[in-house]
Amino acid sequence: RERDFSMAARVLLTALLTSEAAAYALLDAPSPPCIARSGPASMMASSRRKAVLDKEVEEKLYEPAEGIALMKKLATAKFIETAEIHGNLNIDPKYNDQQIRTTVTLPHGTGKSVRVAVLAEGPAAEAALAAGADKVGMADLIEDISNGVLDFDVLLATPPAMPKLAKLGKVLGPKGLMPSPKAGTVSAAPGESVKEFKAGKLEFRCDKQGIVHVPIGKCDFDESALQGNLAAITQCIEKNRPTGCKGKLWISATLTSTMGPAIKLDTAALREFTPSESLPAPEA
Repeated sequence: RERDFSMAARVLLTALLTSEAAAYALLDAPSPPCIARSGPASMMASSRRKAVLDKEVEEKLYEPAEGIALMKKLATAKFIETAEIHGNLNIDPKYNDQQIRTTVTLPHGTGKSVRVAVLAEGPAAEAALAAGADKVGMADLIEDISNGVLDFDVLLATPPAMPKLAKLGKVLGPKGLMPSPKAGTVSAAPGESVKEFKAGKLEFRCDKQGIVHVPIGKCDFDESALQGNLAAITQCIEKNRPTGCKGKLWISATLTSTMGPAIKLDTAALREFTPSESLPAPEA
């Protein structure tokens, strides 16, 4: 029994010493890094900020220029927010004659660096590279795409490349990257197309609910630049009114920034909107 008691005492003493050593080790260990909160507390802060900004927006339909000015005022995030127009259109996209898919060139650019890839060979490929394309190729580029490498924002293709793209529909289609003549992304002169997309040309389409979501620039643009871009988008939508649309085209329109509140626009004023001549011209 004495032997058993001695063994038990040794085990207990070893455990105590180990615990004490671990405690001292913890005392000497550096503090864990501070991790920014991203849970409920962060969400509550975001909700409070949104509630404050929402109070700045009146329950009325804003004139486009007035809405842009208010949007810029309320774009107070710690990064440069993107400004967008959301147009709820009187169309049902499940019918082919009630869809919108087109391109528009924003006169003052998007404020974003656009990565353009081009499927081309020979002189067309050389012209695309000279124009500033980020990626140019044919078999190698098709292989990258089939492997899920989509490190570009716009994919252009020459007409001879289109048959080779058929097998990539499942990869490109869901991302909205499939080249299309209607969208201006199938071109026999890819060099010119690259310049256009780099300069501010963008493609947009209606979603399943018949709503278009189009960026009009960055919130650090001056008001005249945002007005010019908004007018270009509005005119483009009017010009591409689907043949199956009966009655008025616009149901509603909303202006927003990335973290800002929704600002409802007067659609009648939006259809006739032209930039204010009194505003200073944007810097080059």
